[in-house]
Amino acid sequence: MAEQKAAKLAGKVYESELLRLQMELVKLQEWVRAEGKRLVVVFEGRDAAGKGGTIKRVTEHLNPRVARIAALPKPTERQRSQWYFQRYVEQLPAGGEIVLFDRSWYNRAGVEHVMGFCTKGEHQLFLRQCPIFERMLVEDGILLRKYWFSVSDTEQQDRFRKRLEDPLRRWKLSPMDLESITHWEAYSRAKDEMMVHTDIPEAPWYHVESDDKKRARLNMIAHLLDSVPYREVPPQVLDLPERPGSTGYVRTPRDLQRYVPDHAATL
Repeated sequence: MAEQKAAKLAGKVYESELLRLQMELVKLQEWVRAEGKRLVVVFEGRDAAGKGGTIKRVTEHLNPRVARIAALPKPTERQRSQWYFQRYVEQLPAGGEIVLFDRSWYNRAGVEHVMGFCTKGEHQLFLRQCPIFERMLVEDGILLRKYWFSVSDTEQQDRFRKRLEDPLRRWKLSPMDLESITHWEAYSRAKDEMMVHTDIPEAPWYHVESDDKKRARLNMIAHLLDSVPYREVPPQVLDLPERPGSTGYVRTPRDLQRYVPDHAATL
């Protein structure tokens, strides 16, 4: 019997729960900062699986000085000659920081392997070294969470089609994204092999069903919050000072300053 899909979330239910979870994320952020913790969250999955939208909701109300996104471009020639993990190590958080990897070192297990951008030897070396690398991170005190966003082939193709038709989202598509359609099974095999080697007790993979984007966002954020033993940190007490009286300052005349045109007045 085919698995029955969960009902779509009502818009008000989604917005209300998202706001509640985002308030908890702020508490998590303040705990990370106060305790000097280091949190790394890896977002992986197929193209158009909803990673970017989820990251956007996670960071929407967070301090960019505490929580930042690492979305690295393709490596330079110099970086290609380095140890593979080196440029990712440079992005790891210091104490009191959160780093969200919008794709990560797992590029080597996916697109690089499937599209032939690395050798078979480099791919096998990655599968051997990655668990060791992640155990080192965890042993050093980094909180590492890994999420795989899973989307069906029909839903992915529908999202690609919508992006092609939407000028505001057209930039999200690349020739490599579209080529992934013809390599669906190859990516599936690569993902299965990756999971065998890198789903380790110290840093397990958590799968997020993402055909329903709203449900996926709520599920992922709720799980992240549940997986970290944070506590609410009392905020610093701040008092708004009274504005002092005038000392004779006179504002520069408006006609001597350059203002942007009042475009809103034309609407």
